[in-house]
Amino acid sequence: MKTISFKYFLLFGVLLTSSGIFISSCSEDDDGQPDAQNLPKMTFQDYTLEEADIDQTLTIDLTLEGTGTANGVVSFLAAGGTAESGIDYEIKTSSPLVFTEGETAKSITLLLKGDEVIETKETIELSFFNPKNITVPVQKLIITLKDDDDNAAGLTIPSGGYTTPTEYPGMTLEWADEFNGTTLNTNWWSFETGDGCPNNCGWGNNELQYYREDNTTLVDGNLVITAKKQSFANRDYTSSRLVTKGKKVFKYGRIDIRAALPKGKGIWPALWMLGSNIDVVGWPACGEIDIMELTGDLPNRVLGTVHFGNNVANHQYKGTSYYLPGNNNFQDEFHVFSINWQADKIEYLVDDVPFYTVTPATTGSAIYPFNKNFFFIFNIAVGGNLPGNPDGSTPMPQRMIVDYVRVFK
Repeated sequence: MKTISFKYFLLFGVLLTSSGIFISSCSEDDDGQPDAQNLPKMTFQDYTLEEADIDQTLTIDLTLEGTGTANGVVSFLAAGGTAESGIDYEIKTSSPLVFTEGETAKSITLLLKGDEVIETKETIELSFFNPKNITVPVQKLIITLKDDDDNAAGLTIPSGGYTTPTEYPGMTLEWADEFNGTTLNTNWWSFETGDGCPNNCGWGNNELQYYREDNTTLVDGNLVITAKKQSFANRDYTSSRLVTKGKKVFKYGRIDIRAALPKGKGIWPALWMLGSNIDVVGWPACGEIDIMELTGDLPNRVLGTVHFGNNVANHQYKGTSYYLPGNNNFQDEFHVFSINWQADKIEYLVDDVPFYTVTPATTGSAIYPFNKNFFFIFNIAVGGNLPGNPDGSTPMPQRMIVDYVRVFK
């Protein structure tokens, strides 16, 4: 009998012979590893949690199911997601992960950076790749960070307090903002942001805050400005400062602002006005009308003040204080801060009680700058020349809640 010899080749797991094609059924791949169906399987779960105001640690548990006879290795990295590495989180565990023989659990540690900034929901996506001696059926782990920073969190809006009418005899309502809706009306208001640097660091008063849009919210028909102890842009506090400059200016009339005020050493809320020609003549020549200022160490006192003078070197101010009786303060309920403003006269009122009057005699030999257009500024400063700086006794956050501002002519 003649002996027949076969030539054969193995290509991609298919046996080619001179007499036909046979599928290889080898139990090992070319790299010598066992088939995937026999490898241990790494499993995990996605995570959803709230971002905190301070840094927190997240430990991600990884489990190996099955029996391995060699070290299992898998690499990972953060690839994708809306959170930013170095800003929102840091990965503290090095890649790759190595499961030693018989080991069934590993973990990855992340440092989640806390803040008090209102943000959208963010995600971190961890991708796994290059597994050896293990399988990874799901190759992406998703961490969802829900923002817990809300200016309304823990907010209590007073239910009572003084209020004023929507009309006065012989006057008409020229303009009002009742702060209804969900966002600030940017046709009327703009945000002034930053720390005043480099030309006017601390806004000219050695203030400590950085002004941000994030610290303003509209809640149930109220404007809420929140001052926070928060590190941002090399400052230790944040707040907001709103102006109507370039959008709404006013000259004369009755102005009513209904508000509940913050408190605490170093807290400095203000409802005030500047002359609209400030960019031409500068401050204090433009004039400043402080309808209400409060230093948080005296929560039952507000100040009514005007500033004037040809230049900073000749700056002058005049004003007086208004105290609530007994143990009352300006935080527990709403009060209305008003001025009756006419040519050559400004009358200050709290809850319709007059307490101070400004006339040309007030400014003496200096120019009386209050017979022209002014714009509004609402803000909370933290620290500065007037209130001093906060200390450990100062509760944070602090809020100024404005129900309405109305201008009658």
